[in-house]
Amino acid sequence: MADYRLETSWRPVESSFGRLTFTLFNLSAEPLSGFSLAYTSETRVADKCVCDGGSLMRQVAHLHEFRPPDGLSVPPGGHWRFTVEGLTREPKHVTSGVKSAYLTLGDGRHVPVGFGDLLLEGRDGGISLPLLPPGRVEEPYSLLPWPLALALKSGELPVVLYPAESTRPEAVKALSLVLSLYQRLYPAENVPFSLCGVKGGRAIRFVTESSIAALAYEIRFTAHEVVLSSADATGRHYGLISLAHLMHGAHADGESFRFPDFGTIADQPRYDWRGCHLDVARQFHPVADVMRLIDILAWNKLNIFHWHLTDDEAWRLEIKAYPQLTEIGARHGPDEVLVPQLGDGAEPRSGHYTQEDVRRIVAHAAALHIEVVPEIDVPGHSTATLFSLPALVDGQEAPDSYRAVQGYLNNALNPAVEFTYEFLGKVFDEMVTLFPGEYIHIGGDEVASGAWLSSPLCKALMEREKIAGTAELQSYFLKRIKAMLSERGKKLAGWNEVSHGGGIDRDGTLLMAWEKPAVGLALAQQGYDVVMTPGQAYYLDMAQAEAWDEPGASWAGHAPPEHTYAYEAEGELSEALRDNVRGVQACIWTENFLSRAYFNRLVFPRLPAVAEAGWTPLERKDWNRFAAIVRMWPVL
Repeated sequence: MADYRLETSWRPVESSFGRLTFTLFNLSAEPLSGFSLAYTSETRVADKCVCDGGSLMRQVAHLHEFRPPDGLSVPPGGHWRFTVEGLTREPKHVTSGVKSAYLTLGDGRHVPVGFGDLLLEGRDGGISLPLLPPGRVEEPYSLLPWPLALALKSGELPVVLYPAESTRPEAVKALSLVLSLYQRLYPAENVPFSLCGVKGGRAIRFVTESSIAALAYEIRFTAHEVVLSSADATGRHYGLISLAHLMHGAHADGESFRFPDFGTIADQPRYDWRGCHLDVARQFHPVADVMRLIDILAWNKLNIFHWHLTDDEAWRLEIKAYPQLTEIGARHGPDEVLVPQLGDGAEPRSGHYTQEDVRRIVAHAAALHIEVVPEIDVPGHSTATLFSLPALVDGQEAPDSYRAVQGYLNNALNPAVEFTYEFLGKVFDEMVTLFPGEYIHIGGDEVASGAWLSSPLCKALMEREKIAGTAELQSYFLKRIKAMLSERGKKLAGWNEVSHGGGIDRDGTLLMAWEKPAVGLALAQQGYDVVMTPGQAYYLDMAQAEAWDEPGASWAGHAPPEHTYAYEAEGELSEALRDNVRGVQACIWTENFLSRAYFNRLVFPRLPAVAEAGWTPLERKDWNRFAAIVRMWPVL
């Protein structure tokens, strides 16, 4: 147990974003004096704040450090209380408070401080209601996503399914792979498959049928065998996943779900991009957790893992040409180059993926028919990069010339520093050897409107190239980046702001519409290929209900699972523009995910809801059926 504990509450105040009250308890046996208190929180204080009972020493993005009045000594069992007014936004949820805290003592030591949830004073916080109904099924088959078409009659549950005699080795291997996936996800459950015949089981006969569409499959059930037909290995894989689903539901809940004796399933995905994004910059996820998430994506028939590897907080990918990126840029601590951010405390914290880690993860995903799309977020969100490689900074630019999103100062790579392109070229050279997929995601989001305008190098560039303002500077930068990727055989993916300032060539560009659904419509009208991932429906860090006790972020409101499930990506798009929508994607931003419990509470069941939206035609979806089935689905 920590010797010190911090309790925090928030009270609404008219004409402001309210007042925070902090109370630090001394639980040790010694008086506490000559110290400062640091904490991290998404609820940031503004440049002009009013502090009663203490004073603000510094603020670096989410890190705040306060000191008590001169001469204050907190006795054993005593406390120090101070209040702060002048916040950048109003907190909406219990997780809007402290995410880590520590004291710096007079001798320079840093000691941990325990903390609790943000408490609400002076207002009713509302009531959290169940997020899932009990659910009901009209057809007793546990398939999620629900298939394009089925006509089935239920019967006896076989002990297992096994490959028929003379099955080709590649089909046996495919079945073995899905069997291993099932055992990783459900280690205590009865296995659905066996590689050899078993009395009471049923044989699977694999058929290659060229008339079936790519990625599609058909399954025909008889009393004696199951016939799985596909034109390619991916369709066969999806068919095996469906058979595993059917077996799992019938085993786990035999009263509600059955296995078919007769009939057919004909199935194929609605979209070719069915993605899930994971931010590992804010909170590092070890290799085992990343691989388990990929297993869950495979179980839900998602086919894209978008890996957000860099941000202001950290650079997580080993680049052999620049070891500083992970030696400095992946490490936070009170005495490190990068100060603590959300979840960091008194002890230094670090984490990155070696290139061997990446190869393992990419191979694991590929075996499950999932493509890994890496993201290196540029030019904005680059604080960790700039601290790691100071040569990227225009030294003539004022160090506080603009404030970027989330409280960072001057956090964008400079388009007029030629080393920027040399650096990124070497990064891309190493990335293309690690990631064999079609796309590299370059971010392109949330560059502050005043970025670079005080840089003498940028002023000269703007005059030379007839460029006006930050957005056009970013367009200049991204056009060069797109050309660099094309030289390396890769296409550019980015967030919707890539279109600003004139944008870039639409050919070979894929943009993700995150700010709101209307942005995706506008991008399609401009001729871009689009993945729909609006914060209001598909950002899985958003709170799931309005009540104060619901964890999560709030900038996009709240997104209950039913809303996520019901959101229709094509929205008001005309028939002519619908081909521009490549698919849908869930985004897992990890500022709020300081524990596995919070991760699971926020990500599930909304991730399977996005998966069904990406696979199942609108007219085939059913919220109550989804609610009945998703209870049996795996979590991290």
